[in-house]
Amino acid sequence: MSDGTDNGRMQPNLSVVILCYRAGESTRSFVERMITALVINDINDYELVLVGNYHQGTDDATPSVVQSLATENPRIIAVTMPKLGMMGWDMRSGLNKAGGKYVAVIDGDGQMPAEDVAKVYKKIITENLDLVKTIRIVRGDGAWRKFISHVYNMFFKLLFPGLNATDINAKPKILRRESLLQMKLTANDWFIDAEIMIQARRLKLRIGEVPTNFLGLTGRKSFVKPKAIFEFIENLLRYRLKEWMNK
Repeated sequence: MSDGTDNGRMQPNLSVVILCYRAGESTRSFVERMITALVINDINDYELVLVGNYHQGTDDATPSVVQSLATENPRIIAVTMPKLGMMGWDMRSGLNKAGGKYVAVIDGDGQMPAEDVAKVYKKIITENLDLVKTIRIVRGDGAWRKFISHVYNMFFKLLFPGLNATDINAKPKILRRESLLQMKLTANDWFIDAEIMIQARRLKLRIGEVPTNFLGLTGRKSFVKPKAIFEFIENLLRYRLKEWMNK
């Protein structure tokens, strides 16, 4: 990841990586809400890293929207590359451009309130923690997604006991730069959130959580398919085996 001095930029206190895959024009309204939420909470030393990676040959307008926003606002960095992976690859490409002392990551589809970034940022500072994430108390994403999440978290706790956190895939997540630099993230898919938490467990990071309301998705269908639950569990088993072999 960036050491905080890319292209001569001054290091901000906070980098917010926003995953904008196929968000299109709705990216603009989410970015406006994010900026408003930060300013209202007196968080003025920040940068936004908008990840608008795309599949070649598609009509996805997101890359041009992200690039336009970066042109209009010097606090915004655009990441728009042909995709070589899925969500995990997108996240890692955004984290590599983030220069802040604290680095947050959030999906830009509107399900996760922009205001939550201010909440996790304040908690990580005031309580001197290494990683803070949300925990979804209220969910508006339907019974199937709730079931997937329940089963996944159950298997996670079984295979990786002792972690002082629940709701592993919840975002936003925020980390100290020093903690993030200690991690070796490799996941290209949805497993990236679990990989962060598994490595936080290994590093014995100080972890905090804040409650949130997870909103229903509007404007498109979820990218999480029914087979995802089996992929999640397979990844957990593979990672558990990897840890045992490296002991």
